[in-house]
Amino acid sequence: MDQTIYGRRVDREGWCSAVWLRRFSGALGLLACVTVVAALGPDPGASAGTTAGTTAQPGAFALTPTWSDEFNGPAGSAPDAGKWGHDTGGSGWGNNEREYYTSSTDNAAMDGQGHLVITARTDNASQYQCWYGTCQYTSARLLTANTFTQKYGHFEARVKMPPGQGLWPAFWMQGDGGAPWPNNGEIDVMETVGSDMGTNHGSMHGPGYSGGNPLTGSYTLPGGAQLSSDYHTYAIDWGPNGVVWSLDGIAVENHVRADAGGNTWVFDHPFFMLLNLAVGGSWPGDPTAATPFPATMSIDYVRVYSGTAAEPAGRLTGLSGKCVDDAGASTANANPVVIYDCNGSSAQTWTQASDGTLRVLGKCLDVVGGGTGDGTKVDLYDCNGTGAQQWRVDSANDIVNPQANKCLDVTDNNATNGNQLQIWTCTGGGNQKWSFTTPGA
Repeated sequence: MDQTIYGRRVDREGWCSAVWLRRFSGALGLLACVTVVAALGPDPGASAGTTAGTTAQPGAFALTPTWSDEFNGPAGSAPDAGKWGHDTGGSGWGNNEREYYTSSTDNAAMDGQGHLVITARTDNASQYQCWYGTCQYTSARLLTANTFTQKYGHFEARVKMPPGQGLWPAFWMQGDGGAPWPNNGEIDVMETVGSDMGTNHGSMHGPGYSGGNPLTGSYTLPGGAQLSSDYHTYAIDWGPNGVVWSLDGIAVENHVRADAGGNTWVFDHPFFMLLNLAVGGSWPGDPTAATPFPATMSIDYVRVYSGTAAEPAGRLTGLSGKCVDDAGASTANANPVVIYDCNGSSAQTWTQASDGTLRVLGKCLDVVGGGTGDGTKVDLYDCNGTGAQQWRVDSANDIVNPQANKCLDVTDNNATNGNQLQIWTCTGGGNQKWSFTTPGA
């Protein structure tokens, strides 16, 4: 089943929580985690290869761990065959990639320091034949298709990327089942190209929205920071209502059922995970003489949970089906918060925090100057614990600032893109009604 997304062939043939271990270091943390896991027994919601138990994650998640790999094997050892299989070959994977994927520890092995390292290299390539002749590169592509699948939940990996023209690392998921791609669906949690290590891409592929036209978005690290300079945590929260992407714990993208339009939503069945480091192809282009080899993609862990986030994230949709938006995705203090066409971007991915705030890109929805009068505008500001940043999302679909006892309001009932929002006495009008769509259970 050879298909292409951004030029990549997608074919399926070919826990303990870090919060516990960081709060209670060493043996105490491990003992606490193991005790909780043992006491709570098996989780019925996941397929083979799961890990039983529930781990509390205060202030972050209300989730049950179902599967993990911490990559704690000795240096040079192969990935756990009870968790990972290999795709192998050098067919180009549907988009003229240059690597030959092997099952050798030369290309995927533990480093003895708690990491899985996928290595793209040139020194062992000539023994293989690729679509273009003698292979120039080898690498690895690991998957859980035959060992673990799950429907819905939180999927997370902590990864350090390799920089370099023509390199294409990814942490992604495909839907289980035998239907031709993209009818089983695909979710790209992390996808980057080595020539642009500042930006991560997240996408969903299904019938009518695949290949070069998926449901997609991207997030660029601020200040010129690079994903290749350190480990970063890439995650999705996935449920019946949609998917939210996060990077280092900050929600940065969302897509909901409505985004598929009249096309079929194909994300209501189990998916498996993949890790790979491609070389060349239609999207990243081929390596150059300056591309460093061997190139390594280092994975600290992969963890999967069932359940929902205690601090849900998603989109706030209101008048004329438009969204609450941080204008220009700016994190500058006093940046206007406006109404805008829904696009699933980081500027429209809001988190309902446990402290009563609504946050986007790490900052808080704020009533300008702490005002309480009708017509006071709202903006984005550093979170400061004041009443100007407290919001109650109620069952009547109102978003109320308790300090003012007023509602978030579309100014002048005008849904023109860029119209700055305000607070106003609650009237029950349509310009004060908001739907907070999160992935759900």
